[in-house]
Amino acid sequence: MRLRNSICALLTAVSLTHGALVFAMTDNPNSDRPKATELSGSKMPEAKVRRILKIRANKAPTDQSVIPANSLPLRKLTRVQASKMKKQATLKSQHADHSALHPFKIDHERSRTLRILESYLEQGKLTDGEIALANELQLRPDDDQARFGLAVVQFLRAIESLSQDFYRYGLVDLSSQGLEIPFLRLPVPTNPNPDVASYEKLRKTFASLVDNLTKSQATLALISDTNVKLPLKFAMIRMDLDGDGQTNDEETLWKVYSSVTRENYITLQQAQEFSIKFDRGDVHWLRGYCHLLTAICQIYLAHDSSDTFQRTAHLTFSKVESPYQFLARGRGVHRLGNDGADISDLVALIHLVNWPVVEPDRMQSALHHFEDVVRQSKEMWKYILAETDDDREWIPNPRQTGVIPNVKVTEEMVVAWTGLMCEIEKILAGEKLIAFWRGDDGRGVNLRRVFLQPRTLDLVLWVQGSAAAPYLEKGETTKIGTWNSLQRAFGSQFPGFALWFN
Repeated sequence: MRLRNSICALLTAVSLTHGALVFAMTDNPNSDRPKATELSGSKMPEAKVRRILKIRANKAPTDQSVIPANSLPLRKLTRVQASKMKKQATLKSQHADHSALHPFKIDHERSRTLRILESYLEQGKLTDGEIALANELQLRPDDDQARFGLAVVQFLRAIESLSQDFYRYGLVDLSSQGLEIPFLRLPVPTNPNPDVASYEKLRKTFASLVDNLTKSQATLALISDTNVKLPLKFAMIRMDLDGDGQTNDEETLWKVYSSVTRENYITLQQAQEFSIKFDRGDVHWLRGYCHLLTAICQIYLAHDSSDTFQRTAHLTFSKVESPYQFLARGRGVHRLGNDGADISDLVALIHLVNWPVVEPDRMQSALHHFEDVVRQSKEMWKYILAETDDDREWIPNPRQTGVIPNVKVTEEMVVAWTGLMCEIEKILAGEKLIAFWRGDDGRGVNLRRVFLQPRTLDLVLWVQGSAAAPYLEKGETTKIGTWNSLQRAFGSQFPGFALWFN
C-alpha cells in the first residue's frame, strides 16, 4: 500500500455586483476593457443599465473596495458591451438563485475552505488550522466541506499529539527488535534526552487520544451533505512529530512513509502531484477509524497493566520509572539478533498480560464503539457503491479506479467484506457465538458478555481456553463459510485490505 492523500478546493463564487462592476467600470490601466472615464454620453437608459448591474441585497459583497452600483456615474456603453454584460448578469443571477437553494454547492476545487486548509496542513500548523476552520464554521455553519476539513485536522492533531508524547518519553524503534505493537509503530524521531516514562503518564497519553478522536468523530457526525467533497494533497501534509513547534521536510507524510517502509522510490514531484478527493463515503470511513482506535484505547484503559509496564516497558521506552532498572542495561538471557529484544523479556510480556479490570464502564464503551465501526462500514459502502464518478477515489467501488496503484477492489471483495460486517454485527449483539476452540459440547463464546461482564484479562488463559468458561453457552455459532469467502476474495492480502477498509 502506498501513501498518498491530500486536501483542498476554493469556496464561494464572485457576487453579481462585484463581477459586473469589475468587468465594466474598473480603472485598470492595463485592462482591455473600457475605462470608467471612457464611458460617457450613454444612450442606454439609466434604469436599464442599473437593471443589468443590479444585485440582490443578500448577495451584496462586503468588500469595502467594491463601489456600490448606485454611486457610480453612468457612462457610455456600446451595444456589444451592454449585451455581453447582460448575459453575464443573467448567468450570475441564475447561479445566485441556485446557490440560494443550495448555499454550499460550491466548486470543491476552488473554495475558501480549501485555501485555508492547504495553508495550515502544508505548513504543519494543525492547531492554528483547527482554530481557523472552527471560525469559518461559525460564519458559515452549513459549510460541510469546512466541517470535513476540520474533522481531518482534528484527527491529524490526535495522531500528532500521540507522536509528541511518545517522543517526549523516548519511544524506541520497535521494528529493530522485531516487535509490531499497535499505536507503537508511529515513526517517532529518536529523542536524545527523553523524559522518564511512567505508567500514569502512559494512561494519560491514551486518555488524551480518546478525547481527541472523540472530538474528530463528533465533528464528522454533523456532516449532512451527501455530495460533500474534500480534495487533499495528503502526501504534502506536515506534522510536528517531536513537539518542537517547527516542521521540516522530514516531517511531511510522504517522507515519513518512505522512512517507515524504507521505500525511497517516491519523488518530490510525485508527492506534489498526488491527490485524493475524499467524499461522503470517506466521511464514514474516517468515523469508523475513530471508533476503532477509541475502542482499542478503552480496552487498555479499562484494565490495570501497571505491573506489565514496570517489568517490560524498557522494551518500548528509553527511560522508565520502574524498580527493575537493571533490566534495561547490561547482560540478558538471549537476545534476538544484535539489537533485538531479550527473549526472556518477550516471554515475560506475554505472561504479564494478566490485567484486572479497574474501569468496567470503559469495556462497555469499547463494545459500543466496535458496534459503531460496523455501522459506519455499512454506511460507507452504501455511499461508495452509489458513486458514478471516478475521480481520485480513496476507496473505489468495483467500477472505479482508486488512487493506490495496482490495487483493484472487486465485487467479490465487497460482497465478502459486507458479509463479514453482518457476521460481526451479530457476534457483538450476542446473536451469534464464537466457536469455542476447546471441548466437544458445541458451546460457543458470547463475546458481548465479555464486554458487559468483564473479568481479569489473562492472555495465556484465554489461549488455553479456561478464561472463556464464564462466557460459554449454547447457541448458533459463526459459520466457517464466512471466513472461507474472505480467503477466496482477498487471498493472502486480507490483512492489508482489512486495515484499508477498516
